[in-house]
Amino acid sequence: MVVPLYSMLTFIPTPIGNPQDITIRALRTFEQATLFLCEDTRETKRLLRLLADRFEFSYPEVEFLSFHEHNGASRLKEIASRLVDESVVYVSDAGMPVISDPGQLLVAYCQEQGIGYDVLAGASAVTTAYAASGFEEGRFTFFGFLPSKGAERSTTLVEVMNSPYHMVLYEAPHRIEKLIAEIAMIDGNRELFCAKELTKKFQHYYRGSAQELLVQFETINTKGEWVVILHAKSEQAKTLHVEDILLFDIAPKIKAKLLAKLTDKSTKAWYNELIAK
Repeated sequence: MVVPLYSMLTFIPTPIGNPQDITIRALRTFEQATLFLCEDTRETKRLLRLLADRFEFSYPEVEFLSFHEHNGASRLKEIASRLVDESVVYVSDAGMPVISDPGQLLVAYCQEQGIGYDVLAGASAVTTAYAASGFEEGRFTFFGFLPSKGAERSTTLVEVMNSPYHMVLYEAPHRIEKLIAEIAMIDGNRELFCAKELTKKFQHYYRGSAQELLVQFETINTKGEWVVILHAKSEQAKTLHVEDILLFDIAPKIKAKLLAKLTDKSTKAWYNELIAK
């Protein structure tokens, strides 16, 4: 077993695409680790082998354990004592740990138990995409992934679009065109910036109104990771009114939730009124 120079839990950002974005500090911390906690052990091992091939880095022959949204709580109980005695690293599949992954469980535990931890600086799709967007001002809100479907997705998107700040979203390749269409239905003139496959070979930026991008997406290969930034709602931007929602060709349950968001009437009351028509 490798004896660590010191005991600490370290959250290490990994490249979001190009492996050359790894930091020297991250490589040295990898080499000192005695335990890897990974969102996906296969992805982490693949990255480490690639780094060992290309850089002055020794692949660590230590234990790798999965730590993800489905097993995080139970895994934490299993390895709690090792966070005190060993040099442990947490690695998500790509980018900054804890952002949109279960690493926050580890941060909270360390704070509660007074265990030392550190977060290294490194690659982040959020800040990379925002810097590339060209949107004025430096204020934005990171939202992450919208709910995948149903009323929750529709109502959440309305909240996002009514924000006074630029909103940064992640979206899956099989839903990216659907997202643009949903935004265009609410406000076709809303300015968007979409970044595909950041730092990778097929990286591409798209900027324009939701309606303009929807036309472009008819011929775009959507495979890969996407970051979408919605320009902040301006005073001139279209406001979604009750009358607009009533015209939507969507299920009554979804329509009722949207209407409840904009009024003092409950979802149940709106639903009963809609089905009575």
